Amino acid sequence: MFAKILIANRGEIACRVIDSARRLGVGTVAVYSDADATARHVAMADEAVPIGGPAPRDSYLRGDAIIAAALATGAEAIHPGYGFLSENPDFVEAVEAAGLTFIGPSAAAIRAMGLKDAAKALMEKAGVPVVPGYHGENQDPGHLFGAAEAIGWPVLIKAVAGGGGKGMRLVERAADFLPALEGARGEAQTAFGNPAVLIEKYIEKPRHIEVQVFGDGSRAVHLYERDCSLQRRHQKVIEEAPAPGMTEEMRAAMGQAAVRAAEAIGYRGAGTVEFIVDASAGLRPDRFWFMEMNTRLQVEHPVTEAVTGIDLVEWQLRVASGEPLTSRQEDLRLDGHAFEARLYAEDVAAGFLPATGTLTHLRFPQGVRADTGVRAGDTISPWYDPMIAKIIVHGPTRAIALSRLRAALEATEVAGSVTNLSFLAALARHEGFRAGDVDTGLIARDLGRLTAAAAPDLRVRALAALGAAGLDAGGGRLAGFTLWAPLRRQIALEGMAAVIELPGEGQVRVTIDGEVADCRRVGGAWWVNGRPAGARIVHTPGMVSVFGPGAHHFALADPLARHAEAAGGGQTLSPMPGVVKAVLVAAGQQVAAGDRLAVIEAMKMEHTLTAARDGIVAEVLVAPGAQVEAGAPLVRLAEEAGEEKETAG
Repeated sequence: MFAKILIANRGEIACRVIDSARRLGVGTVAVYSDADATARHVAMADEAVPIGGPAPRDSYLRGDAIIAAALATGAEAIHPGYGFLSENPDFVEAVEAAGLTFIGPSAAAIRAMGLKDAAKALMEKAGVPVVPGYHGENQDPGHLFGAAEAIGWPVLIKAVAGGGGKGMRLVERAADFLPALEGARGEAQTAFGNPAVLIEKYIEKPRHIEVQVFGDGSRAVHLYERDCSLQRRHQKVIEEAPAPGMTEEMRAAMGQAAVRAAEAIGYRGAGTVEFIVDASAGLRPDRFWFMEMNTRLQVEHPVTEAVTGIDLVEWQLRVASGEPLTSRQEDLRLDGHAFEARLYAEDVAAGFLPATGTLTHLRFPQGVRADTGVRAGDTISPWYDPMIAKIIVHGPTRAIALSRLRAALEATEVAGSVTNLSFLAALARHEGFRAGDVDTGLIARDLGRLTAAAAPDLRVRALAALGAAGLDAGGGRLAGFTLWAPLRRQIALEGMAAVIELPGEGQVRVTIDGEVADCRRVGGAWWVNGRPAGARIVHTPGMVSVFGPGAHHFALADPLARHAEAAGGGQTLSPMPGVVKAVLVAAGQQVAAGDRLAVIEAMKMEHTLTAARDGIVAEVLVAPGAQVEAGAPLVRLAEEAGEEKETAG
């Protein structure tokens, strides 16, 4: 076993690797960018080395700096985590040329699976079924359009070197193909440095089922399947193991196909073989096709660990240090059911745009595995993926595990940034998901219902008012203090006004919009209108949050604040911090509602901004390459006649 390893990553996966290394008595070295100098993974590691600026290209993608850090600290091996350099065969060769061990597959194996078109050809030779599509080298737009026409609409455009939903577009009709191709190529070039794409048939009721494999270079085993069908824009949201409705016949067929895929390239380490499954007639062994192989540890590996009892990172370290794979296929067993939910800092109401902010409060429930790379007080940076945590639960049955997931999500507390927590909770309650009737289109079909914000009830609003008044701990010195009439106080929260009265000791009456909540302390907890409140009140700067069940946040109103006039309807504002990738219009140009104006790149994804109405571009306020903050004006349309101020006439 290694004495010391370096983790060439950040965030929750770096922390996850450190946890397993520590259990094995292996020393750890973290690397960090300027933006991550005080990050959790840096604090956890035995040693830490700075490697550059906040942009990934200046730090976590600098293979030379990472290798130099390993050599300088005496590390014997490098664990890549996932993302960044984890599937870069040139980096693997550079690590080995420096006399170090790469904890993962060989450069040859990564190359074999790194380009989707070549990988599919290789899998066909190995007897693994593949999806009908075009995987050729001719990248002429007209040729690709012809291939799409031959396959039949709808089709998927996918980046050859892609992953994680980047460089991918669904095209349902011929008229949309060329614009979608341009967008996919641009995103692929940005994310992977390779604009090449392939075209595949889009399956109408698809399920995304993947098989975890592990090899030692000579033989491989599978650790059963994960269902990752709950996706939004090809990004996984909630994963589970095993797949609901899976039959033993299909599990055996998929497992054998995955092992054939791994052994065909002499695979070493942890990998995942992803399949697309046609679930229109249930799960059948003749209805699954190879999509791609991820030659690294997956984000969702904890659900496999939960149902098999195997620490996959420990296996990675042991095999990379020279141990053979000791487990046989017949030794591996499934135990119960597990779910993982990905908690992100993102603005659901604004179309799931990535968000930033300082986590003023962060708390996970006891008895739940929460893989996280952040702590209360940490800042979600615009430079990296906005994941806050992965919340993992296990149970003896799917129903019990799902019940535990719902409870865990409702008991998780986050303040300081908008998150997708309520969306995850709504998804865990979805009747189709509860029944196991899942496919990759479920979220899109029910998006409105899943993202509908529930208005806080009187109980929650009353507790928020108590918190704003400083009475949440029981009233303090004011409890029971009266003169000839109950003490009254006005409380102002953003969007809500309340009147608080203290009629007697331990009692508070809260009146909001004519509704009355009689509150009192019983055994150190608040009761509202004769019932236990069952919630916690948390103060953070400028905010009162009420947790349980779910989360509601109330900004403290500033009586001295003056509201700025809203920007005119002609301005297009940046919805997030990011870099202007392209400006697609010029001053004087006529545009129609829906026309593309600019492209913003943030957190490794491209976001196209469109015109809200017909008009003429009066002014372009940014240039390509500019770094902009959320709310920055980008393009201004000329005022229409109806927009002139009334005072003008």
